[in-house]
Amino acid sequence: MPSDRALQDDVIRALADAPYRASLEWRRRGLADSDRVERYARFLARHFYFERIVHFFKYSRALARVTGRAPEAVLTWPAFDALLPTLVLGSRKTATGVARLVTTHLAAGGVSIPYLADLLRYEAAMMVVEAGSRVWRDDQPGAGSRERDLPEKVEGTVLLDLSYDLPAVLPKLLQPWMELPQTPRRPIKLLIARSPHGRVTVAKSDENVAAVVALADGTRTLEQLAAGARLDVGAVKETLQGLVDLGAVRFSTGS
Repeated sequence: MPSDRALQDDVIRALADAPYRASLEWRRRGLADSDRVERYARFLARHFYFERIVHFFKYSRALARVTGRAPEAVLTWPAFDALLPTLVLGSRKTATGVARLVTTHLAAGGVSIPYLADLLRYEAAMMVVEAGSRVWRDDQPGAGSRERDLPEKVEGTVLLDLSYDLPAVLPKLLQPWMELPQTPRRPIKLLIARSPHGRVTVAKSDENVAAVVALADGTRTLEQLAAGARLDVGAVKETLQGLVDLGAVRFSTGS
């Protein structure tokens, strides 16, 4: 007989995972009324993504007085209802789908804001990078301590090439303003990464960092990575240390 904890975990999984909730494996167990579970699961999904949309699209919410569009309005769309049978709360795939709905809604406002496209890419990336499984315990052995460990980009890490200097305008959007805050048209690279525990960090990047991230695929040694990026090994080590601290790169043991 399964334990009470196992039963509880199974119910929680069903509430969070729509495909599992529709599966024969779940339905044959008959642990709860299916209609009531479905209604409650959909309520949880809307609440879960309302919180995330409000948080990750807060700059677009600040622009709603200009655009006339609130990001969270998509939760009332038929298109969001169509996603419900596929939703897995907290998954990167679901975050991508919801973020796509939000950016489509906000981009169609017809208001000319020069940096809006960059802003929407940034906010969507933040929401997607934050999603995914987490490390809940710290008793795992550390990695990267042996010479044979190879640098590898962490799944979900994003490098954004933007046309406008977003970091210069983001704080202004959350402050009181009468006229739309502006920012220079100036190319900028942003690295968005998440620690194993779920902390999302944004850092300005450059061509060297971008090259190291692109080449860190878990198959190259430090020397090979340095050669590919056309950097000296010392510079690559320093760059990798910063990337590991951000959660953008980890070390995997080579075979």
